[in-house]
This record gives sequence, C-alpha cells and structure tokens, in this order.
Amino acid sequence: MKISKVETIRYKPQPNILWVRVHTDEGLVGLGETYYLPGAVEAIVHDMIADFLLGQNPFDIERHWDSIFSWANFFGYAGAEMRSLSAVDIALWDLIGQATGQPIHNLLGGKCRDQIRIYNTCVNAGPYRDQDDFIERPGQLAADLLAQGITAMKVWPWDRFAPQLKGGIPMGPAGWSAAGPSGAYLSSEQLNEGLKSVQGIRDAVGSKMEILIEGHSRWDLNCALRIARALEPYDVLWMEDMIKPDSSSDLARLTSESRVPHCVSERLFTRYAYREILEQRAAHIVMPDLIWTGGITEGRKIAVLADSFHLPIAPHDCTGLVALFANLHLCAASNNAMVLETVRGFYEGWYGGVYTENIRINHGFAEFPTRPGLGTAIQESVLRGPDVSARITPAQ
Repeated sequence: MKISKVETIRYKPQPNILWVRVHTDEGLVGLGETYYLPGAVEAIVHDMIADFLLGQNPFDIERHWDSIFSWANFFGYAGAEMRSLSAVDIALWDLIGQATGQPIHNLLGGKCRDQIRIYNTCVNAGPYRDQDDFIERPGQLAADLLAQGITAMKVWPWDRFAPQLKGGIPMGPAGWSAAGPSGAYLSSEQLNEGLKSVQGIRDAVGSKMEILIEGHSRWDLNCALRIARALEPYDVLWMEDMIKPDSSSDLARLTSESRVPHCVSERLFTRYAYREILEQRAAHIVMPDLIWTGGITEGRKIAVLADSFHLPIAPHDCTGLVALFANLHLCAASNNAMVLETVRGFYEGWYGGVYTENIRINHGFAEFPTRPGLGTAIQESVLRGPDVSARITPAQ
C-alpha cells in the first residue's frame, strides 16, 4: 500500500478548521484535522509535506514524522508547520487502523480503562450560552451540568479584566477576551468580581462539581499569583495557563508560590518543550493539544514523559471532532490520563451534522471508539456540499 495523494479541505461554517485526508492506492482514506489559520497550514501540507509522503508506505509513521519535523526544524518548526504535521500524523494513524481493522488505541498498546471522565468547557455554542451563564448564573449552570452527569467544568472569570485585543481574524470559541497582552494590574474589585463565579458554583452545588480555571495566558506572574492565592480556599481542580508558557522558570515560581495545581499547556509544541517544563517542576497537569503539538505520535511520547514524572495528562480540545477522537484514543492507551475536555454545545451541535460518528457520553464519561482507525469521518453530504473547498496533491 502506497500513499497516492494528499488532500486538504476547508469548511466555511468552521473557518479555523482544516481537514487533511491522506489517500492510498488501495482506496483507503485517513482523516486528520488541525485548527487556526487554515490557509497557512494548507500551503505547508502541499508545498512541503506532500513531497515526503507521496509513493510512501503509510505504516512508516515514525520515519515520516521525523523527516517532516527535521525539514521544518531547519527553518524553525513551531507554528503552522507543527499544525500541518499534526493533522497528517493523525490521518496516517487513521489509515493504518483501517488497514489492520483495529481502533487506534489497540495499536498504541490497548486500553488501560473502559471510559474517561469528561469536563465541559463553558463556551457559547449550539443550544447553550455557557460562557454567559458562568458569569451571570454560575450556580444554575453548575446544577444544569450535574443534571447531565457532568461533574467538572472549566470557566475563565478574569479574562474580561485583562487588556483587550480585537481584529477581523476568526477567533476561537472563547472569543476575543481570551486573546491579548498580559495584564499587569488586577484591582481588588475585579478579583472579587471574578471570584463570584467560583463562589456561585460552590454555593449551589458544593463539592459535587470540580472547577477548572482557564487563564488563557492573560496575566503576568504577579496577577496570576494573586488569583491563585484567592482561589486556594475553593479547592479548584486546576488553574490553566495563567501566564504565557514561554518561561519554565517563571511557571515554576507560579507552581511553587501557590497551592493551586497548575495545568500547562496546549500552547507547547513537541516533547522537547514539555521536557523543559517537567524538569523545572513547572506543572502539575500536562495538557497536550494533539492537533498542534505533533499528532498522536508525539502525544503518546508526551504522555509517557509526563508519566515518568508521576504526573497526569489532560488533553486539550475545543475544536473539531477529529481532535476529540484522537484524544480518546490517547486517553484509552495512557495509564496517566486524568480527564478529557469536551464542549457540550459542539457534540450536541455541529459535530452531528458534519461527522459520521459522534462522541458517546454516558453519565459524564466518554466511551472509546471501537471502529477501525480513528472511528469517524466527514459525511459525504458535507464533502459534496457548497461549503467545502478542497486542494489535492498531485493535482487532479
């Protein structure tokens, strides 16, 4: 079996998503996905990566990964190059799973568990206004999630007080308040206003709900420490990316000078960045994003690396269903998988109209895919529809 063509697909209703499909001469098609600036990623897939894949055996995943990474590394690898490689890597795992008749997690060593606990990232999506609600009605939102069996929720009560940035680029689900310069001042009034979300959850449901605090790297070290110390009485499960993850020594100060566990970071690319964070004791929970940091191949190595420091992984996902299914396979095969990120407005919303198989969630736990390969694909009606544009190498 040889790789015969590489295809990228853009989908207008989700302008930050890029799908990558790798085709073989035996008719199998593997699906990958990445997120953010799809035009830049698409160019890299066709202008560089396709040359390493065409005519090659899709089973040689380690060789393909290292060849592409080595070429990109010559010019500086992080950014669109790693997003491209991540999507291609997931597509190759999907291909070999289909070719062997096995779900990907079986190829990674088999299941370590039968299901994984989920949490809900509280964005406005589908039928839900969760981002509005965690500010305006946090207790009611927590009770609603518990009624669905969801026992953990992620909120970001302080983003609105950081310096704001806005432009015409399509933004992620958390909106423009999630992006911008690091804030250097947080008033006592603003600190207490943010705490109202946390207090409202605890007042309504007590310890039945785990609370995760997203920081979106909106603060400098002093402000992050101030928030962390204010949160200590509330027993939150973690604080995530309170400062930019560029300095492992600064992150180490944050972890050592507060008692709240710190989760780091979907923004880190490859195992090399995580190695530095772990060696500096700068994280309590490791959060790889498989569609940014190098796909399933690199995600598996990051999981093992975290486990060697006796720390858990909690894969990041606030994007498409391919990313979520890749996370499911990694969590199934990783002893140190802690919890899985989901967005109920996505799996009850647009996922069902785009992909062939949706995630299955029962009483707050996600089931693992059982079909060969990734376990989902793009619906044919979507591929044939007017909202899709595709580019193929070699040109047809």
